[in-house]
Amino acid sequence: MNEPGRPPAEAMTNPRADRVRDVAKLVGRSGRLKRRQFLAEGPQAVREALRAHHDCLAAGGTAVVEAIYATVESLKKFPELLESASAPGSRLQVRIASELVLAAMTDTVSPQGVVAVCNFVDVPLEEVIASKPKLIAMLCRVQDPGNAGTVLRAADAAGADAVIFSQSSVDIYNPKAVRSTAGSIFHLPVVLGADLAEVVAAASAAGIGILAADGYGQLNLDLLQDESAARSFDQEIPDATYDLAEPTMWLFGNEAQGLAGEEKALADHRVAVPVYGAAESLNLGTAATVCLYASARAQRRGV
Repeated sequence: MNEPGRPPAEAMTNPRADRVRDVAKLVGRSGRLKRRQFLAEGPQAVREALRAHHDCLAAGGTAVVEAIYATVESLKKFPELLESASAPGSRLQVRIASELVLAAMTDTVSPQGVVAVCNFVDVPLEEVIASKPKLIAMLCRVQDPGNAGTVLRAADAAGADAVIFSQSSVDIYNPKAVRSTAGSIFHLPVVLGADLAEVVAAASAAGIGILAADGYGQLNLDLLQDESAARSFDQEIPDATYDLAEPTMWLFGNEAQGLAGEEKALADHRVAVPVYGAAESLNLGTAATVCLYASARAQRRGV
C-alpha cells in the first residue's frame, strides 16, 4: 500500500531483512528505551493507536504511530485500518508484509496480521496532577506484564484519569503488557517509574485522598460503598470514614506480597475488599477492578 504520488511499495517477504530486524529490536526493553518506541499488535490495538494518532495530530501534538505493517488478508478483513492510516494528514504508510515477516517482528507465536510501531505515550506526573484528576490507579512494584495491562484496562473501563507505575514495576511497553491493555494504553495518561512518596505528596497537596488496597485493611469497601449510597439520599452518617466520591488515588501492590509496610503507611486509609467465600484473596486485576469501580460509581452517582 502506498501514499498518493509514491511508487507502490514491494511486499516484505524476507524475515531476515534489515528493516524486519530493526522492528524486532522493539521486542526487547533496551531497544524500546533507545528509540522510545514500542509495538502495538493486533487489529484492536492498532485501531486505538491510529485513533490516538489522529487526535494528537489534530491537537497539534506529535505522532503516535510511526509505521504499520500488515498482511493483505488482515487489511481485507479490517479495511478501516487502511482507511484510517491513509486519511489526509495521517503521515503514514502501510507496508504489506508476510506472516513470516510479522512473526519475525513480534514475539507472538501466531501473529494477528497487523503491527504498528508507536512512540512512547507516557506523560510526566506534573501533567496528571495539573489536570485535576478524580480517580488514579497507582501500581506499586507490579511485576507481571499481563497483570499490569489488565489493571490499566480496568482503570480505563472505570473512567480513571491516569495510571501511575512505581519504580521497579514492569515495563508497560512490554509486548505482553501492551496486548493485555487491549488498546487502553492509548486512552488515558500513563506515568512510569514514579517515586511513590513523591506521587503521594503531590496527590495529597492537590486534595486527592490516598487509599491502599489491603486485605487486612481497617476499612471495609462494602461499608464505604454503603456510606456513599446513603450520602446520595442525604442521610446522616454517624462516624463516617471516607467519602468514595472524593478525588481518590488507589494504591495496588505486588502480586505476591501486596503493599509493603512503608507503602501502606503513606495512605490515608487501608481498605479491604471483603471475601465471602473460601478463597484466600482476590488476584490483583480483580481487586483493582472492584476498588476502581467502587470509586467510579460513587463519583458518578447523581451526575
